[in-house]
Amino acid sequence: MSVDVLTFGCRLNAFESEVIAREAERAGLSDTVVINSCAVTNEAVAQARQSIRRLKRQRPDVRIVVTGCAAQTQPEMFAEMTEVDRVVGNDDKMRGEAWRDTRAAFDAGFGVETSEKIAVADIMAVREMAPHLLDGFKAGLPRVFVQVQNGCDHRCTFCIIPYGRGNSRSVPMGAVVEQVRALAERGHAEIVLTGVDLTSYGADLPGTPKLGQLTRQILRHVPELKRLRISSIDSIEADRDLLDVIADDERLMPHLHLSLQSGDDLILKRMKRRHSRQDAIEFCAQVRRLRPDITLGADIIAGFPTETDEMFARSEDLVAECDLTFLHVFPYSPRPGTPAARMPQVVGGEIKERAKRLRAAGEAALQRRLTSEIGATRQVLIESATQGRTEHFLPVAIAGGTSGAVMTLAINGHDGARLTV
Repeated sequence: MSVDVLTFGCRLNAFESEVIAREAERAGLSDTVVINSCAVTNEAVAQARQSIRRLKRQRPDVRIVVTGCAAQTQPEMFAEMTEVDRVVGNDDKMRGEAWRDTRAAFDAGFGVETSEKIAVADIMAVREMAPHLLDGFKAGLPRVFVQVQNGCDHRCTFCIIPYGRGNSRSVPMGAVVEQVRALAERGHAEIVLTGVDLTSYGADLPGTPKLGQLTRQILRHVPELKRLRISSIDSIEADRDLLDVIADDERLMPHLHLSLQSGDDLILKRMKRRHSRQDAIEFCAQVRRLRPDITLGADIIAGFPTETDEMFARSEDLVAECDLTFLHVFPYSPRPGTPAARMPQVVGGEIKERAKRLRAAGEAALQRRLTSEIGATRQVLIESATQGRTEHFLPVAIAGGTSGAVMTLAINGHDGARLTV
C-alpha cells in the first residue's frame, strides 16, 4: 500500500484529498493513511477521532497523518492521540514540501513526542492560492471539481472554518480557465466550481473580478465544456454577471445551493449573517424569474443559541417560501472559541427534535420535486451503470450507460429516492 486518504466534510475537502494523495505519493510515503478532517461540527471531529482509533486497531502497522480543518484548529488534541504519527496544517497539506518533510520525519524516527508530531503553520498568514490541476482524475470521470477559492473573510458567530482555512484568497481567472479547458479536453462532462466562500471570489485579485465574471470567462473560452455547476454560494453576494449567466447560458446547470442558515431575522443578526429573511426570499424569487426550472437547496442550522420555537418555525416555513428541494440540516453544536459558544444554549434534545423536523420538511420537499418531474425530458449525466443526474442534480435510476455521457431521457416516475425512466 502507498497512501490512502479518508475524507470528512465538504466537497472542497474531497477535491483536496485528491491533491493530498498525489503529493504524498510523489514524496515517497508508503503504508500511510491521511485523515482529511472537518471541523464544522463537534460530531465531525468526533467521527475523525473514532476513525483514527478504529483504523489503528485494524491496521496496527500503518502510519496515520491528520490534516484538514480540525487538525488546523485543534492540532494538540490530535497529536496527543497515540495512534497519530503526524499532524499537518490545512494549507501545507496541498504542498509537496510538507509531504517530503513528513517522509523525512518518519525516516528519522521523529513523531514520538506530541510536539514533534505537529507541523501546523499560521493559516492567517497565507495570502495567495496556487491552482492545483489534477492529472490524477481518471479520463471519463463524469464530474470533477475545480477549486477556485479558499478561506473566508467573514466571521459568522457559529463558524470555526475561517480559523481552519484562513482568510479568503482566489485562483487567478486565467489559471482557472486553463484548468477547466484541460479537464474538458480529457472528456470530463461536468465541472463544479468550489470554494469555502465562493461568492467572495476575486476580491483579492487585481481588478477584483467576481464569480459571475469568472463563470462567463469559462463558458466563453471553453466551448467544449458540456456542463458547469456552482457549489454553495452566499446569495447576498451574488453579482449581476452571475445572475445574467444563470438566465442566459444553458450550460450553467439550473441548481444552486444557498448558505441561508436561518429564517429568523434576529437569529440571522446573532449569527452575524449579512442577509435578512426577506433577502433570501427575494433572491430565490429572482432566480426563479430568470430560470423558472431552477432547483434550490440550502444549509439551515437547527437550534442556534437563543432560538425559540417561534424563531425555529420561521426557518421551517422558509423551506416552502423559498421552494427549497435539497436541505442540508446542521444541528447546532458549539465550536470552541466562537462567539456563539458563549451565548445561551438551546437544550440538546430540543436541537435534535428541530433538526428532525427540518429534515422531514426537506424530505417532503424532495418528494414533491421528484413527483413534479414525471413526464419531463431531462439531460442526464451518467455517473455509473445504475445512476445519473439531471441538470437539476436530481438522481436518476438507470440500467446501463457509459459513464460521463449525457443522455436525453424521459422521466416516467420515481421510487421515493430517485427518478426512474
